[in-house]
Amino acid sequence: MLLKNYYRLSLLLCFLLFFLVSCDLIPSVAVNGTPIITTGNNTPDDAGTPQLNVWSKVATGVELRYEDWKSPTGDDDTVTIVRFDVRHVRLSVEYQPAHPLYMSDWMHKEQATAIINGGYFDQQNRATGLVISNGQVFGTSYSGFGGMLSVDGQGRLRLRYLVQQPYGPSEQLKQATQSAPMLVLPGGKRAKFSANAASSRRSVVAMDKQGRLLFIVSPGLVFTLDEMADQLVHSDLSINMALNLDGGASTGLYVNAGSQHVAIDSPAQLPIVIIVRQT
Repeated sequence: MLLKNYYRLSLLLCFLLFFLVSCDLIPSVAVNGTPIITTGNNTPDDAGTPQLNVWSKVATGVELRYEDWKSPTGDDDTVTIVRFDVRHVRLSVEYQPAHPLYMSDWMHKEQATAIINGGYFDQQNRATGLVISNGQVFGTSYSGFGGMLSVDGQGRLRLRYLVQQPYGPSEQLKQATQSAPMLVLPGGKRAKFSANAASSRRSVVAMDKQGRLLFIVSPGLVFTLDEMADQLVHSDLSINMALNLDGGASTGLYVNAGSQHVAIDSPAQLPIVIIVRQT
């Protein structure tokens, strides 16, 4: 009798699953952190397997690429890279420590071209460094370490190493977020830093030698910070400078450009995000 009931329940569950899939009621998800790429009809493209090592122009000024990066231990991860021509996009930083959101909720709220997590925050969701959101200044700048992504009053976007170019309170910045450590120093030089040897989800903001902005996300528990820095300097991305963002459970990336959509949700709620929109 128990066996018969088991089979009946199994058949019922199978029928229900078939019904939900056929009605598009089950959303696309990221499996084990691997980004799901969807087309305009919200169905996985090529069963969710991205084409590797090829830049795809998904919108004016926005390119998307996937690479399979391997750690020294032999583990690998599909890394998502978004590259922006800064002449065709505008960047903002949103900060709401009283009401942090998962990355998926941020994307739903902002309806942006792309969105990535920002810098570090404490248990009260307050930024540990400086944040400037739409001209409002919060927190205190890092001194003697770290880096900053910023936009000035003329809309000029800049990534800088705070040791070489410290932040001055008289600067008229409209947007900014700070994080640490720098992974690649100006000129493409591998940075030296002290960090634990744990492998974790990683998120990076970078500028290449052609002046383009890059968001780089490794959603698997694969790379240490040192390994990520090595990957960046040995890649063919022509990176001039790269800053580690708050990784681990904060790592998230969404892209909604053209017919392609990338969804890597953050396990944690985020008070700070970096948003890119087409101009």
